[in-house]
Amino acid sequence: MKAIVWHGVGDIRLDDLADPKIEEPTDALIQITTAAICGTDLHMVRGTMAGMRPGTVLGHEAVGVILETGSAVRGFVKGERVVVCSTISCGYCAYCRSGYTAQCDVANPNGPQAGTSFFGGPESTGPVDGLQAETARIPYAANTLVKVPDGVTDDQAIMVSDVLPTGWFGARLAQVSKGDTVLVLGAGVVGQCAMAAAKRQGAARVLVVDGIPDRLAKARAQNAEPIDFNAEDPVATVRELTGGIGADRVIDAVGVDARAPKSGPAADNLPVDTEAFERERRSAAPEGNTDDGQWLVGDAPSLAARWATQAVAKAGSIGIIGVYPPEFDRYPLGATVNRNLTVQAGNCNHHRYVPGLLNRVARGDIDPTRFITQHAEPLSMIDAYEAFDRREDGWLKTVVPM
Repeated sequence: MKAIVWHGVGDIRLDDLADPKIEEPTDALIQITTAAICGTDLHMVRGTMAGMRPGTVLGHEAVGVILETGSAVRGFVKGERVVVCSTISCGYCAYCRSGYTAQCDVANPNGPQAGTSFFGGPESTGPVDGLQAETARIPYAANTLVKVPDGVTDDQAIMVSDVLPTGWFGARLAQVSKGDTVLVLGAGVVGQCAMAAAKRQGAARVLVVDGIPDRLAKARAQNAEPIDFNAEDPVATVRELTGGIGADRVIDAVGVDARAPKSGPAADNLPVDTEAFERERRSAAPEGNTDDGQWLVGDAPSLAARWATQAVAKAGSIGIIGVYPPEFDRYPLGATVNRNLTVQAGNCNHHRYVPGLLNRVARGDIDPTRFITQHAEPLSMIDAYEAFDRREDGWLKTVVPM
């Protein structure tokens, strides 16, 4: 089979690999019909998610058809269409039963304290080969797979594999409720999904900060209020738009690869100096490209976290769904304590949200396909990765029919 394989920082290839096989009674094999490229994948390639094992298949979003099931998989049969939850979970441990499937005690082979196991990640997550491939082995298939309702297309279902539930989870972490003013940092596809989720969870008003015009235009199309950090200071603007109070809730959908503003008042009023950001950058990605060109590591790793604590109202709440590697330890704790902020963060508990969101999509409550901006063929996936990494116009979300 053909698959996108990680060989080193800045080195991914389309390789020919042997087809996967059933390894455990709880496994299933699926033929992948649609995969996708996610910003999290870029963290692996840029080196801001350390510990990748050479030879690991990338990707954690897929829709497919079941080819074979292990003897312990009772709820699925050959030929059924399924969406793959990006995080792997057993379904029977105490964490899974409580809905915290991203912290499953069983799925991660590194042990209960290792945390989330997900497809295509570093050694600390398994590693488990990812889903940018023609076929894939799905561990703990009974809880990691969800049937696709009749009438839901592959394009709709692929958006419920990771990005839509992650956006929904971000709004839940931020404690969005009826009447809130919500600020979303980052207008990538997860940020777009967080905006859609915030509105459906009761937000009266949604503001969004980004520096890429076409992403801000996409946010405006769903009635969010765009703030371009290359033209204005986002913290000052949020306070101005909220009568000096700040946003009730903030969702950080950026993470460690944040980019500093290149112009405007925000560039002259950074929360810390550029030398401090450079130290953060080299600590977060010691093998990454910090100069110029392809696979460039973000030059302001803690910027979104710092803006979040400044732009939220006193006693407000922040939900963090942007990716920060486990070793990253730069956070504005003093401001958080001084302003009585509530901060919640984590990896999405996918299985908790995927079934309900698929039903919302099926009945037309949410149309996540409006955030798909590219369809790429498998043979051109490396080119697609590179264009997405460069943040080119029109590369918000790329779906790959396999």
